[in-house]
Amino acid sequence: MLIVRSLAFNVAFYLNLIIQMIFWTPLYFALPRRKAWFVPKVWAASSLWLHKVLAGAHAEFSGLENLPDGPCIVAPKHQSFWDTIAFLPYIPDAIYILKRELMWIPLFGWYVAKMRMIPIDRGSRSKALRQAVRIARERLKENRQLIIYPEGTRRPPGAEPAYKYGIVELYKQLNVPVVPVAHVAGLHWPRRKFLRYPGTIRARFLPPIEPGLSREDFQERLIRETEAACDALLVQAAGEPNPPPLPETARRRLAELGVKTEGVLTKD
Repeated sequence: MLIVRSLAFNVAFYLNLIIQMIFWTPLYFALPRRKAWFVPKVWAASSLWLHKVLAGAHAEFSGLENLPDGPCIVAPKHQSFWDTIAFLPYIPDAIYILKRELMWIPLFGWYVAKMRMIPIDRGSRSKALRQAVRIARERLKENRQLIIYPEGTRRPPGAEPAYKYGIVELYKQLNVPVVPVAHVAGLHWPRRKFLRYPGTIRARFLPPIEPGLSREDFQERLIRETEAACDALLVQAAGEPNPPPLPETARRRLAELGVKTEGVLTKD
């Protein structure tokens, strides 16, 4: 049943993306940018609905009151494709930093270009960071919200944190609040895996870190607060009546936290 439900969701997810892009194209490109935002938001919300109905994974969001009214940086954990779309319906005017090659994909790249994201050349990290800071500063003047994943690449739940320096520099240069977002979605929508495990994915928007801290103090606080919230969500997920299988990284972290995991399946 798990394989069937996972297959059904994966097929429906990509069909939903293709059909909606084609269906909304005339209206999307005719509307002003801000008014056209409803199209990606509808797609993201419908994808979460399909995830719930077909894969049995329900999403719960808390702490939305911590999102500032004006410009800010939203800093989610990055464990899964789930966290690239799940927050979109709740962010008023999001900006993503993405590889410039994505802009070359027909139709998809055109959609992204209309929303004025930040495409960068990742060949040189220092050059890419300077480019991201410059463009983000202009975009934030429009009261937009920059979404950046502090660890850069997807990491499994419970893995030792590996935060990159980029978000530290963005925090210092852009002078706006940073809202960390904790979750363990990788338990239910694992990276590079076909299976989609049922259950409740909880995501928590944490209190914003206000601008003005030193680089060192900001980085320490970001890691400490995000990882503590992720640990709490991991413990909660592992204690569910029917928890998803736990990867070795999650088992190891739970053991460090003094949580026993006997009887919980291990995921390869």
